[in-house]
Amino acid sequence: MVADVTPARNPLLTRVVTGLALVTVALVAVWVGGTLFSALVAAATLIMFSEWAVMHRLPRGIRQAGLVLLAGAILFLASVSTPEVVMTLAAGAGLIGLFTARSHGRAIGMAAAIGLLYCGLPAIALIWVRGLTLGLPATIFLLVAVWSTDIAAYFSGRAFGGPKLAPAISPNKTWAGAFGGIIGAMAICGGLAAAYLASVAGQGVGLFIGLAGGLSVLSIIGDLFESWLKRRAGVKDSGTILPGHGGVLDRLDGLVPVAMAGAGVFALTGWAG
Repeated sequence: MVADVTPARNPLLTRVVTGLALVTVALVAVWVGGTLFSALVAAATLIMFSEWAVMHRLPRGIRQAGLVLLAGAILFLASVSTPEVVMTLAAGAGLIGLFTARSHGRAIGMAAAIGLLYCGLPAIALIWVRGLTLGLPATIFLLVAVWSTDIAAYFSGRAFGGPKLAPAISPNKTWAGAFGGIIGAMAICGGLAAAYLASVAGQGVGLFIGLAGGLSVLSIIGDLFESWLKRRAGVKDSGTILPGHGGVLDRLDGLVPVAMAGAGVFALTGWAG
């Protein structure tokens, strides 16, 4: 009998096929940039907040108000400065949080406000980075830092096993996987920097290797944070839209802190123009 290796029967194959499709779509959008990239980021952001809202049991009206705020913030990026958009998002999140707290309790209000910032700030950061002079390689650098961490951590964790990283939060993650992910990100992102970004930005490759290591650590922390959120909510996945991966929050949890930190580094150093 021939073994059935269709994606529906093979979880790893399903995960790989979905992952490759997502990477392809992301790279095409990053390469084209402009409206296409902003639209993809906006779609991901709105789905993320929808999943957040369901996971935290936010009232329907609050979910809708949050979606309008996030869509408006991303739309305004085309006509106003990034700091103004960030302040608008923060103010809107605060107002929605206060209103929700008064009508539905403090915990729900905090969940609404934090969710809007958690989903919205990385989106603004990514769109801002892509708009820089070296926005294309800089954005790819951030994405690859997350992807290489995930892939290297998965295979090194399976190969070496060993002590658990945070068994109370995510019992499948190991220290070997974490260190493997960091080393993998530094190696792959270092190669990318050596090939293009470092020479154009006028910086040594070592600085970008160090940056990749720091971003990799943040990616792992972001992954653990989302796992903690799911445990608090009592759910296995944030959603079911991505076969083999769960929800969009599950797939982009590591990118949330990486996008914001990466944008901060590029803003402070001017490496990407």
